[in-house]
Amino acid sequence: MQDYHNELTEKEVKQFVNERFLEVKSSKKIKELVTFQAMNKYLIMAHNQEELRVLGRIVASNKKRKLSEIMIDYENNLKLALQSKPTIKTHSNVLMHCFGFFSKEFSDLEKEKFFDLLTDYKNEKITIGKILAEIHPIVYRFNKTYLAGQTYFLLYSNPEQGNIFKILEIDKTKK
Repeated sequence: MQDYHNELTEKEVKQFVNERFLEVKSSKKIKELVTFQAMNKYLIMAHNQEELRVLGRIVASNKKRKLSEIMIDYENNLKLALQSKPTIKTHSNVLMHCFGFFSKEFSDLEKEKFFDLLTDYKNEKITIGKILAEIHPIVYRFNKTYLAGQTYFLLYSNPEQGNIFKILEIDKTKK
């Protein structure tokens, strides 16, 4: 069975996101809100994909509305989004979005290993923290800076795990 002690609880994840949002709110700068939205896209998607779309529209309305109104609406909808608990299905959806960033650069073996990990996650053989720890180094390998800045990896990954490259190296030595 998996060791879960290094993964954050949902309460800790929500607390982190809410504290970052309060910093954005106190900055009173739309640029900070835009950055916050971009950095938290996949985390919010894991919680509630529909609210992610609503939050995107709220941020995009910045030319038409007062910033104070936007912040109030954003905060209310962020709270709504975070009320939904991520599921295996929603995390799997996020993982597939991340996979889309580097799938064209993957070798067939890497694609196979990714889908093996995803299957293990869906079958509850590994945790979300484990699969993200496996995938995270790939973000840097392919220089996907947008993904590298996602709080999703920061908050859900288990940094003490190995990574897909170690698996591939072990596979090579077996051949």
